[in-house]
Amino acid sequence: MSHPVKEFVRRISTLDIEQYPQWDLSAPLPQLPVPKLKNTLDRYLRLVLPVVSTEDYERTKKIVEEFGRPGGEGEQLQELLEEYAKTKVNWVTEWWLDDMYLQNPLPLPINSNPGMVFPRHSFISARQQLRFAAQLISGILDYKTILDTRSLPIDRCRHSRKGQPLCMEQYYRLFTSYRFPGKKKDNLVTTTDRDPFDPEHIIVACYDQFYVMEVVANGTRLCEEDIYNQLRRITQFAEEAVSGESDSTAQPRVGALTALPRNEWAEVWERMSQDKQNKENLDLIANSMFVLCLDQPIGPVREIDEETQLNGSVEDLNDGNGPEHRRDDVSLTLQLLHGMGSKFNASNRWYDKTMQFIISRDGNCGLNFEHSVAEGIAVIRLIEHILQYMQEVRRWRLVRFPSVCDLAFPRRLEWNLDSKTHTMINKALRDIDQIADNLDLYILRYKEYGREFPKTVNMSPDSFIQLALQLAHYKLHNYLVPTYESASTRRFALARVDNIRACSMPALEWCKAMTGKTKCTVDEKIRLLRKAMDWQTEIMLETILGHGVDNHLLGLRQIALEHGRKLPEIFTDETYMEANRFRLSTSQVSFDETGNY
Repeated sequence: MSHPVKEFVRRISTLDIEQYPQWDLSAPLPQLPVPKLKNTLDRYLRLVLPVVSTEDYERTKKIVEEFGRPGGEGEQLQELLEEYAKTKVNWVTEWWLDDMYLQNPLPLPINSNPGMVFPRHSFISARQQLRFAAQLISGILDYKTILDTRSLPIDRCRHSRKGQPLCMEQYYRLFTSYRFPGKKKDNLVTTTDRDPFDPEHIIVACYDQFYVMEVVANGTRLCEEDIYNQLRRITQFAEEAVSGESDSTAQPRVGALTALPRNEWAEVWERMSQDKQNKENLDLIANSMFVLCLDQPIGPVREIDEETQLNGSVEDLNDGNGPEHRRDDVSLTLQLLHGMGSKFNASNRWYDKTMQFIISRDGNCGLNFEHSVAEGIAVIRLIEHILQYMQEVRRWRLVRFPSVCDLAFPRRLEWNLDSKTHTMINKALRDIDQIADNLDLYILRYKEYGREFPKTVNMSPDSFIQLALQLAHYKLHNYLVPTYESASTRRFALARVDNIRACSMPALEWCKAMTGKTKCTVDEKIRLLRKAMDWQTEIMLETILGHGVDNHLLGLRQIALEHGRKLPEIFTDETYMEANRFRLSTSQVSFDETGNY
């Protein structure tokens, strides 16, 4: 480890210890507790009450009481689960990962992979796009150095046991993981034994062609000038291939295959892997650090034939294309979610790879990430580092340093595909168009007030928004529905999230009062609102402290299956099915104050 890195680690560690002396960073994180059975069953009945009929509730109540009786199925499974938990660092994570992601056969675009939009730019030339890409890659490599030295500052709880360290494992998996397709369930693989000085490569997608590009060679990461030159070569090679100006012809649009239903893609992947060259290509993609997608513009762009000699900051690029060509938020986001369909960039992707950074010729920039590896907060922190890095560098005219090595030209991945695989590519392109057509996306930027207003009246901003969503749904449909709000459980080792269920009887009573179904004074409406917020806060605290209902029930269900038992009636009951059909799925991800993305 170099002296600057050692000093960085020492400084961060000192700050952590000085700020939160009551927490011992050398101690392992606590293990996720197994909640008490009676508490979970009582909460379960309270949570389903507002979303099922009286008749269904009474039936479910009898089923739950039978499940939880002394010596009954529930107690037996609880004992098995408690014994199982003793053998695991985290008893629910593997089951949760399978249930939430890996057993889901739906295509990854939209159904699983989120997109994030970066601040928009207007590149006045294709070269400027590549300058930006080189700087972005350099920022990623800077962050990767911090990860490789395990020197990322530890996240801390902001409330309830303030300062408690949080599990950081998600961060360290962002650039070392890959989701392999499976016929019954996918397989998430993370490589943990890489040396920071090992060669590293990325995959660059351009015109639906895929190229291998080294970014760490001879133990040294490439400078921005080398990265830029390599990207220029890639775009030149790709343009010549798709235009027919070179001896090499365009390769099939294999990226579209990763947008197939998972079982279909697994069959194609298995067949492709039987060819040695295809297998090497697939391994190169799986072992890459990330994918860089150089997208073609969705709308018209201007091209100034120059050598991009701009000096200054990123903001220098924001005076490019005029407002007549400026795309709205929805259009920008759709491109990151699915590439705007097969006519544009849908197959200029590889959805199995954890991180895909997307830079479009028209200035739209962002990422698409495979969600099973990490929650949004880990990705947000990465983005904030990259954007800060690019702001601090403040240059486009890069200083020309001598190369650290003789760089090999980027190599295009070439495929040997049979007719059946070509047919599946065509199917995948049709499927992605259908997926894109089926998506209705609306983006609301609410500017009347923000999170500070609820605080001024002693209300939680999160509870405030959740109850606003409940009221909006009730006004539209006259009933409430099961609602998913992800709650981090990272206080515990290897933990991810559990579910805060915002739909409650107090919320229903307040919604009825607000819509005139129940006659109330203004003071009574405020009292009901605060009662609903108190419920929301109580459920939130129980969940983040490891006593959530959803994960516990999942554990009881899975332990029954693993012991070959018949699934208890509580899990085949229609109420349980309905309680897990989330018509409202919500998540709050905080970001920097500047609102950059």
